[in-house]
Amino acid sequence: MNKILPVLLLIALPFLLRAQTPVDTTNVNIDTTQQKDLLDIGRKLFKIGPRRYPKNEQKQIYFSILPLSTNVPGASTVLVTSTTAGFYLGPRNTTYLSGVTFAPYFNLKGRYGLPIHSSVWLENNTWNIQGDTRFLVYPEATWGLGGGQSENQSLLVNYDYIRFYQAFLKRITPYLYAGIGYDADYYININTNGPVSLAEFTGYSYGTAQNSNSFSSGITFNLLYDSRQNVFNPIPGGYTNIIYRDNTHVFGSDNNSQSVYIDLRKYVSLTNLSLKNQLAFWAYYWTTLGTGTPYLNLPGIGMDPYQRSGRGIQQNRYRGEALAYFETEYRRDITVNGLLGFVVFANVNSTSQPNNHQFTYVNPAGGAGLRIKFNKKSGTNICIDYGVSKGYSDINLALGEAF
Repeated sequence: MNKILPVLLLIALPFLLRAQTPVDTTNVNIDTTQQKDLLDIGRKLFKIGPRRYPKNEQKQIYFSILPLSTNVPGASTVLVTSTTAGFYLGPRNTTYLSGVTFAPYFNLKGRYGLPIHSSVWLENNTWNIQGDTRFLVYPEATWGLGGGQSENQSLLVNYDYIRFYQAFLKRITPYLYAGIGYDADYYININTNGPVSLAEFTGYSYGTAQNSNSFSSGITFNLLYDSRQNVFNPIPGGYTNIIYRDNTHVFGSDNNSQSVYIDLRKYVSLTNLSLKNQLAFWAYYWTTLGTGTPYLNLPGIGMDPYQRSGRGIQQNRYRGEALAYFETEYRRDITVNGLLGFVVFANVNSTSQPNNHQFTYVNPAGGAGLRIKFNKKSGTNICIDYGVSKGYSDINLALGEAF
């Protein structure tokens, strides 16, 4: 209990922050006329005329594209083209910015992925439609359940993966939404190349048989509070997302299983909105209820909906039937025109142990990053982060803030 107390205190911090007077961000209109981004720099270098925007923001789509090379666990170097599109489906002063992210990747060894995320806000924020569709072919390392394993005690697992998540949320009151969705996860041909199977390595009986498939399918009940306005670069406000998922045989699921995901975020501005000087807090708790959840569907670090948690920790390094996570980040502009900025971050996680279901090990990480404004109208940054933890370090490149 004494080892998990720091995690519980950190998770409680966003609740304390939410007790402050809420910031109304719906009608905030940040002036971008004096700001600069890479598109402005490119136009100046190639002597292209000034950018013109239509008077009606609903007719404008703000694209950001970032070709890069990175690593996928077990698949060596891959080529990635990350693309984001921001757009308004209603008046800007009453409608949040909708966002779609598409980041396909591939290498020359047959490993590739096609993930698409979307959060669409209808006119005047009457509905929020969330989507997450993926088709992935790549191996990933696993260290079994809980914590305490050394870095070299891992097993490489191969499989193909298809995900389809869709949720529809209706506004109940300003910032508060409720709705229903459908989630499906299909893991195909789960296998290991070594003499040890996933079932033998983990001691877990669901979704671990050699050369097997695993299918989870069910409805979700969603509750959302969101006053951030911009998903790519949140301004002061708050975010709470609660998802209860019920996989049943009725929807074709291999096993009956349930889970709860609780996501809390808070953004606090230390100065006015013209110059970013901000603290950001993120905590989530993800747990299964009862038995039957397939191994690859269990809570794991870096496996949150946008796979952005645990910077400085290898994806899936820690997995369990429950996971607690907290991260804090300081964000600051370097230049007055918003072109350059930096962040400093720290995070900590803990997963439940397989035998006693207690949170025994606390796993910290931290790092810093550079921000380069790609598109000032959508607020999209190129994010270059270096993270480090015990025995591991990495560099993350992405479009849009981690949270």
